[in-house]
Amino acid sequence: MRAPLSWLREWVELPVEATPQEVLDAFVRVGLEDEEILGFDVTGPVVVGEVLERTPEPQSNGKTINWCQVRVAPEGQTAADGGADVRGIVCGAHNFEVGDKVVVTLPGSVLPGGFAIAARKTYGHISDGMIASVRELGIGEDHDGILVLSTLGLDPEVGTSAISLLGLDEQAVDVNVTPDRGYALSMRGLAREYSHATGAAFRDPAFRNELAALAEQAVAPDAASIRVPVTVADELAVRDQTMCPVFAAFVLEGADPSRRTPQWMRTRLELAGIRSKSLLIDITNYVCLELGQPIHGYDLAKLDGGIVVRRASAGERITTLDGKDRELSTEDIVIADNRGPIGIAGVMGGAETEISDTTTDLLIEAANFAQISIARSARRHKLPSEASRRFERGVDPRVAVAAAARVAELAIELAGARLAPAGTIVGEASELRTLSLRANAAAERMGIDYERDEIIRSLTAIGAQVEASNDETLQVTVPSWRPDLVDEVSLIEEIGRLGDFDRIPSVLPVAPSGRGLTREQSLRRQLANTLAAAGSVEVLSYPFTTLADNTLFGDASGEAHDHVKLANALDSETAWLRRSMLPGLIGVAHRNVSRGMTDLSIFEIGHVFLPREGAELGVSELPPVAARPSDAELSALEQGLPEQPRYLGAMLVGDRVAKGPGQAAFGYDWVDALDLARLAAHAVATELVIAQGSHAAFHPGRTAELFVRQGDELVSVGFAGELHPEVSAERDLPGRVCAVEMNLDALLEAGRREVIPGLIAGYPAATQDLSLVVKANVPAAEVQAAVAEGTGELLESITLVDDYRGQGLTDDEKSLTFALRFRAGDRTLTAAEASEAKEAGAALAQERFGATMRA
Repeated sequence: MRAPLSWLREWVELPVEATPQEVLDAFVRVGLEDEEILGFDVTGPVVVGEVLERTPEPQSNGKTINWCQVRVAPEGQTAADGGADVRGIVCGAHNFEVGDKVVVTLPGSVLPGGFAIAARKTYGHISDGMIASVRELGIGEDHDGILVLSTLGLDPEVGTSAISLLGLDEQAVDVNVTPDRGYALSMRGLAREYSHATGAAFRDPAFRNELAALAEQAVAPDAASIRVPVTVADELAVRDQTMCPVFAAFVLEGADPSRRTPQWMRTRLELAGIRSKSLLIDITNYVCLELGQPIHGYDLAKLDGGIVVRRASAGERITTLDGKDRELSTEDIVIADNRGPIGIAGVMGGAETEISDTTTDLLIEAANFAQISIARSARRHKLPSEASRRFERGVDPRVAVAAAARVAELAIELAGARLAPAGTIVGEASELRTLSLRANAAAERMGIDYERDEIIRSLTAIGAQVEASNDETLQVTVPSWRPDLVDEVSLIEEIGRLGDFDRIPSVLPVAPSGRGLTREQSLRRQLANTLAAAGSVEVLSYPFTTLADNTLFGDASGEAHDHVKLANALDSETAWLRRSMLPGLIGVAHRNVSRGMTDLSIFEIGHVFLPREGAELGVSELPPVAARPSDAELSALEQGLPEQPRYLGAMLVGDRVAKGPGQAAFGYDWVDALDLARLAAHAVATELVIAQGSHAAFHPGRTAELFVRQGDELVSVGFAGELHPEVSAERDLPGRVCAVEMNLDALLEAGRREVIPGLIAGYPAATQDLSLVVKANVPAAEVQAAVAEGTGELLESITLVDDYRGQGLTDDEKSLTFALRFRAGDRTLTAAEASEAKEAGAALAQERFGATMRA
């Protein structure tokens, strides 16, 4: 929110000598964030001049310039820069005549953008200054011609400082208003906050006797006298509350459309970031900024019948003020007349009834609308506006009538309008909310022993009414402009904010004894540390992805499955929650490769999102925010959420070993992916069983499926290997790209939960090698599992050490060699016992796969 200091000074006693930085510092003390200091950046001698002569001079390039004689000081006096009172100035514009008063920037002045003015030779003349346009002065965008002061209704003396005349010495401060402080999106709110910070006297611009009197005059004495009847449809009632509690409609007649916006208002609007359009429109924008109440004006001649506030019907359309045709949703609240919608409530009005340069009679609307409905409409139509920005943060429902009266006050003063007693006010603001505050609650939360009187002073300062029900409890009636105050904690925040945050002690709480990280938390941290120590970098990616990537990576088959789609996605293309970690890692890898980081080892630990079987995601209605949800509501919310297991994803791109003297570069391959998977499993005390696998996104011959043992069963936990070359190429990743993805929750579940006795054995091991010939298409992992099962309890470990294919074997055969280690816990095994166990394992492999022992 940009606040011109002169405007702020109207409603709070801001010292004349106060600098913009001091004002920003005051706002920071009460919890607002400062952004920047704004101004017009015009310095030096900039004066009012009068055109005495104007001589057109055609040039060889086809352009015609004007050689002008301009008086810049009263006759016989010295100019502001010490030079002659009449100057010769070259001007390329043609929208002025002899006798016009203009703005002259004399040599030595500096315009916005650091544009310094000096006497210089051009078109055969010495131009001793410049006649300025609106855009050159920084007070608008008009650059079609120079600024003629009579068009602003100004007729100042020659030589007058144009900087003061046009408010170019005005400054503003820009304050970042957090979403819970919607009341501060107004001069009214910021003036109140400055009062809180400094103790300066504050005068509420909304509740003045003059506005109350105008509001009383504006309302028709009976229904028959109402010029434009207003109806709020019953369908807008939700939970005994209406989506439009207040609607004030005042009628103004006889406004002079030829009158221009006064310069002081144009300057303030420009500093506040709003472009001046026309007087009547500028007045509505001005009041919106001053009181925080969005205002809309309708040309009465363009209205057809009365006004109805209702939901849009299916298929209805509207052309909004930005000139775009929009299809309305049945969830939108609209303002309609007999023809149909003429505005999207709280967002933007329609072009059909807008105020124009010929408008003389107008209807002023000041209404209050429900926050959530306006926020959804603004997002649905991608139409943020000054109005929606305020409504979605909460607008004071009791200021609507005063805002309409303020528009009438300014229109009468500046546009010559008359206030007709033909308006109406529909509805009324709800009763103020009363909260209970324990007298010692602030001290408990803040660690400061607040005095009771200080608590009452702080709450009274924000506009609350405080009554003591007993010695231990205060009853606090919250002001209408503070919808964010909903419970005891929010009141305590206000006490701390106004009582100076610097008083709050910086004391770290003492952690309760006997608590620490859970087993899962410890193992996840150990896993991340292990991978980082091995040279991999942990990254964090967004959980949003495209439907195509979710389908390709979300299931080994690459077939379409149910996906979780966001209702209000930031990007319509990435509107699905990920089923796999790999799309996000690919995005990170692509970003780094495009910036020259071609050798990468990255990993991420995060959640994937899987629909619950037989359950519908989402909830039909959210519980209220002012109270803790019931157990039933919490259960319904839980059931509406997808399953969110935690996964580990890793990606290897480029070279594992960089090129060096006498050393060729060595790129990552599928073996490195398997090593990373094993390392991750070991970090969480789990052993992987690796088998040949297939996945739609992986290379068909270089993919391993990863299993863990749970009891007597093997449970698949993920895949490791090399991505399919086409997948890598489509995503602009060079060379071989290797990846790992594992269900970390399943990995932790299968891990050892306690130390197993006997890991340091007291008796020596007996080792044997076993070579088996099987068909080439038989997975080695299955053969290994059969051997392990057949050898019995004496087997301590089994490792595949060779896979031979060649001389001595047929083309469809392979020889698998396993290293077996046997051990007994109570004695030293004999060679015969080890051989017997080995032969038992070979026998089971022969039974299942036709394996034969190779000599």
